[in-house]
Amino acid sequence: NLLSNAVKFTEKGSVALDGKLIGDEVRITVSDTGIGIHPDHINHIFDPFWQVEQTVTRRAPGTGLGLTVTRRLANLMGGDVTVTSREGEGAAFTVTLPTMLPHMATIPVIAKNVRTA
Repeated sequence: NLLSNAVKFTEKGSVALDGKLIGDEVRITVSDTGIGIHPDHINHIFDPFWQVEQTVTRRAPGTGLGLTVTRRLANLMGGDVTVTSREGEGAAFTVTLPTMLPHMATIPVIAKNVRTA
């Protein structure tokens, strides 16, 4: 989603993907030189159905759920997604995830009516 958004909002310039292992975290950054995000909008971009381009004539289609889902998935894995941006100069989204997932409960699988040959 982050790569798709970067390409979608970058008509000229570049999109970059960077990954680093820092201690017990993996940091993946997607940056672009696209339209950027207005400072007033930074606090809303992870809200469901909210989009940077609110007008009827917006350039990029979408539902406004991509960033919400991306952040929630990262949160479920014990991480987060953050953003830095300057309007007209692009944006950088960083996904931070632990190298070891938090303890998750396991659900035993019980096979019923299984026939063996």
